[in-house]
Amino acid sequence: MAIIGAGPYGLAASAHVGRLGLSTAVIGEPMWFWQRRMPAGMFLRSPNVATDIADPDNMFSLRAFEAVSGEAISSPLPIERFIDYGLWVQQQVAPNVDARRVERIDRHHGGFRLAFAGGELTTAAQVVVAAGLAPFAARPKQFDQLPTDLVTHSSNHADLSTFAGRRVAVVGGGQSALESAALLHEAGCETEVLARAPRVFFLRRQPWLHHLGPLTRLMFAPAEVGPAGLSRLVELPGWYRRLPRVLQDRFAVRSLRPAGAAWLISRLRNVPITSGVAVTAAEPVDGYLRLTLNDGSERRVDHVLLATGFRVDIGRYPFLSDDLLRAVKQVDGYPCLSRTFESSVPGLYFLGAPSAWSFGPLMRFVAGTTWAAQALARGIELRARTSNR
Repeated sequence: MAIIGAGPYGLAASAHVGRLGLSTAVIGEPMWFWQRRMPAGMFLRSPNVATDIADPDNMFSLRAFEAVSGEAISSPLPIERFIDYGLWVQQQVAPNVDARRVERIDRHHGGFRLAFAGGELTTAAQVVVAAGLAPFAARPKQFDQLPTDLVTHSSNHADLSTFAGRRVAVVGGGQSALESAALLHEAGCETEVLARAPRVFFLRRQPWLHHLGPLTRLMFAPAEVGPAGLSRLVELPGWYRRLPRVLQDRFAVRSLRPAGAAWLISRLRNVPITSGVAVTAAEPVDGYLRLTLNDGSERRVDHVLLATGFRVDIGRYPFLSDDLLRAVKQVDGYPCLSRTFESSVPGLYFLGAPSAWSFGPLMRFVAGTTWAAQALARGIELRARTSNR
C-alpha cells in the first residue's frame, strides 16, 4: 500500500494500517502543508481535545506528546507546536517516510504504478490519497490574471511578516482571513478585511449554553464542528452519510459557516473590517492595485491576500492520471466513496477534505482522522480477507 501524504490523515492511516501486516509506504514530506503553507504565529482554531492525530491505541495523542516533550501544551495551540507534535507522531508511526514527490499515478495490472520525480517507478496494490488541500486554493476569477507580487492566496505564505510596511487588503471573513489580518497588522501592515457576508461572526462561548455540564456535552461533540445539536451528528460520519442529500448539504453549510475564534477579537480592534462588500474589479495602476467594490467605493493597496478558502476538485491533484480520474465517480470534484473510503476504482482511497462530500464536514478537520483511519483499516482488512479466500 502507498499512502500519498504525510500530514495528519496520512499518518493516522499509517498508524492503523500498519498493524494489519501490510507492506506500507508513506510518501511525502512530513507535515508539509502545515510547515510551508501556514503562517508563523498562527494558532489552531480547533480545541486541543480535538487535535489528536489518531492511532489505534491512543498512544500518540497531544497529551502524550506533552508528557514526552516536558513542555505544557497551551490553548489555543500554536502552529509551531502542532507541527512539532505531527513530526513526533511521524517518527512513531512512519519513521521511514519517503519524502520524494509522486508525479503520476496510473492503473497497472489490477493495481497502480507510481512515477516519482526523477523517473523512478514503483507499483502498489492499493493507494490511499491523503494529499491535503494545497491544490484546491480558491481564487476568485477577478484576480485570475494578476501576478503573484500583487495577489496571493493565504495558503501561499509561511511568514506574513514579509509584508511589513505595506498596504494589504484581506479578502474573506473566516478564521484564515481574520487571523491573517491580525498577523499582518502585528507585523506593521496597514490592513483591511473585506468580507462578502453582511457581518463577521466570532465563535463566542455563551455561559448559558457552554457551562451546563452533561447537557453541554450532549449538545456539543469535542471537535465542536457545527452548532449545538448538529455538532453531535457531524461527529458521527457513519450516520451523517445516511441522511438525505439535501439535509447533508444544508448541515454542511451550517457547520462550516465562516467565523473567527473569539480570541481574535482583541487582536482585531485596530483592524478595519468592512462587511457586505465584494471586489468586482482589480486593476494594477502605477505599482499598486486598485480595487473596485460592489458598493461603488475603491481601495488602493500594495497587495491582496485571498483568504477565500478551498474548493475541492481531485482533478487538481497533479499526480492522478487522466485515465484514473475518468474512472473515479465524482460529484462536483469530490470522489464518491464507500463506507470504507474506497472510490469507484478498487483499491484507491481518499482521506481528508476530498471525503467530506461522502462523510460530512468533520473530514475537513484533524478530529476526523479517528473515524476515517478506523473505517479505512476495517475496509482494507476486509478486502485482504476476501482476496485470500
